[in-house]
Amino acid sequence: MPPALTRTTVGIVGAGPAGLMLGHLLARAGIDSVAVDHRTRAAIEGTQRAGILEADSVRLLADTGVSDRVRRDGHPHAGIHLRFGGESHRVDFRGLVGESVWLYPQTDVFTDLADARERDGGDVRFGVTGTRVVDLASDRPGILFTDADGAAREVRCAVLAGADGSRGVCRSAVPEAARTHYVRTYPYAWFGVLVQAPPSAAELVYTHSERGFALIGRRTDTLQRMYFQCDPDEDPAAWPDDRIWAELQARVRGADGFALREGPVTDRSVLPFRSFVCEPMRYGRMLLAGDAAHTVPPTGAKGLNLALADARVLAEVLERALARHDFGILDEYGPRALRRVWRAQHFSYWMTTMLHRSPGATAFDARRQLGELEAVVGSAAGSAYLAEAYTGWPERTGSSWPSRRP
Repeated sequence: MPPALTRTTVGIVGAGPAGLMLGHLLARAGIDSVAVDHRTRAAIEGTQRAGILEADSVRLLADTGVSDRVRRDGHPHAGIHLRFGGESHRVDFRGLVGESVWLYPQTDVFTDLADARERDGGDVRFGVTGTRVVDLASDRPGILFTDADGAAREVRCAVLAGADGSRGVCRSAVPEAARTHYVRTYPYAWFGVLVQAPPSAAELVYTHSERGFALIGRRTDTLQRMYFQCDPDEDPAAWPDDRIWAELQARVRGADGFALREGPVTDRSVLPFRSFVCEPMRYGRMLLAGDAAHTVPPTGAKGLNLALADARVLAEVLERALARHDFGILDEYGPRALRRVWRAQHFSYWMTTMLHRSPGATAFDARRQLGELEAVVGSAAGSAYLAEAYTGWPERTGSSWPSRRP
């Protein structure tokens, strides 16, 4: 039996935040789409992932009708603390650039988007297997897969969006000669823990110490997310609760008496990270978005925000290309998206290398980092750069989503 055929305007591989936001924005413009994902919805919702949303990401979710839950249940953060030399220094985002970020888990962003697509009658197919993308250089690219019920399916579309993550099928379907990879692998990772405890601080605390980096965050009033720098091959099972707390407390300890509020560790994992960009972000009628095209270290909190920004730009470009029947307009997407991507790569690299202790670092390296941190917190201009980059850069040209700071 040949696979059952579905025709649509835009086929989307990947139903995470980038793919679902793209489908949502296209639907608002009257453009139909089909999205597929090898994960089940329950599996995605069961994967706990932290999330810091830029100001424009919050506006995108709320003002396009996805959900206002981010504004009701999220936690606005008007600044962060840079902690070094045993003291905390607050960077006041709102005072410096008039914006805040929102603590809102990526898991909740996904749930809001999945609910919105279901509410609006969107065609999203979770739990598929054997996904392949074909005929990318033709005018009818396709997605072949087996659905959750075991039936062979085929989707043919005018444009295909690859939003299936860094290990998905879309990027690897582009011939190697047609893509360039820019990669930096870091010699450290994050040891992440979820702990049942009251918050230790009202806002995120980014810590530089002689023992390495630590990040103190919050999830809810009773559940907190914390990280400390570790070796990429560190074994989480080798870290009982008391060892974890001893390490975290040692990294944040200082003359000001700051200490963490402790509790049971409910989850522990090691998160290796790297910087990666694939260029171009278009091959034929397929365009890459989100982690399929780029990844950043988590230090700058940019990954989820870049995925949503890609979806916003791609939806606007697709709307014009389809309305004018001019697929040459698709060439605008990559350069526009990559301007933000490379700014985010620089910011994430800067934050990462300023705060982490590299293997083999000398006393000079450590003192230089302290000098850099002092320059940031001791200068209104230095603090304003960090505040602007952390809260996000508005899309300034060619977008149906103009966003300006007053």
